[in-house]
Amino acid sequence: MALAAAVLPPLLRPTDPAYLPAADQRQLDAWSLDLVARLDSGRAASARAYAARYPNRRGGPSGGSRYPAVPQVHLAPFDPNALTAVGWEARGVPHFVAGRIVNYGQKAGGFRAKSQVQRIYGLPDSVYQRLAPFMQLPEALPARGGAGYAAGGRFGAGEGGRDFEKVARKPAHVQPFDLNLADTTQLMQIKGIGRGRAKGLVKYRAQLGGYVGEGQLADFFMLRDAPDLVDSLRKYTFVAPGFAPRPVLVNSATFDELWPQPLVGKPLARLIVAFRQQHGPFKTPDDLRQIKILKEADFVKLRPYIRCE
Repeated sequence: MALAAAVLPPLLRPTDPAYLPAADQRQLDAWSLDLVARLDSGRAASARAYAARYPNRRGGPSGGSRYPAVPQVHLAPFDPNALTAVGWEARGVPHFVAGRIVNYGQKAGGFRAKSQVQRIYGLPDSVYQRLAPFMQLPEALPARGGAGYAAGGRFGAGEGGRDFEKVARKPAHVQPFDLNLADTTQLMQIKGIGRGRAKGLVKYRAQLGGYVGEGQLADFFMLRDAPDLVDSLRKYTFVAPGFAPRPVLVNSATFDELWPQPLVGKPLARLIVAFRQQHGPFKTPDDLRQIKILKEADFVKLRPYIRCE
């Protein structure tokens, strides 16, 4: 039997299916081309939608710079306090960090040492190391009472022969003064309050409509991490009895009049306007408690400013 099977004609045996590589490759190529076309179409649609939504931005959702390129300048000695954000970008600093450097310098009353620039959040160390030799500033702030302190001022000559502005010594004894009438000169009498913080305190007071208590100083963003300065301000300032702050007129003020008040802001301003449109005017300040996003602690801070007339 085995011998008979062995001698059967080849045509009577089952054959293996033939493999046609050329046909399979053509099918794979067709699928690949179709997939590429679909992906390209999707990217193009996404780019068009991005361009329509952000007409002033460069690049697109797949990458690219959002900001116009700034021509780079040849490095030479420069004063960090004289540069604009564009000036920092022209020296290789990323766009968002350049603006942060300028804002910090303005709030701090100017950079006094390279170490202050180095601590700016987001500044790459490689960029700082490349720029540091050209900054016309000392490496670090001088120790109090050391050789870097000039008589009658805070700093002597810096690198490159640059003389720092003389800063008057803080008075040994400060007489308490009215927090709502104080100017920057009075505020700067207090140890630890420089020009930047003094300007900020005056600006915050104007936005609030006046301080109703020294406790509000702890809410000022430039003092949140400086409890010692808050204590000093409380010690040497006061709010006059009977002081009436600029009111927040919750029944008549527009959205644009409400939101700049630091204790209100845009989300609450929108809800105040919407609430009175739906339910009528507020009868008492306590009616604001019906607005869900207004926390009790925030209501207590806002309460002295609210007027329902």
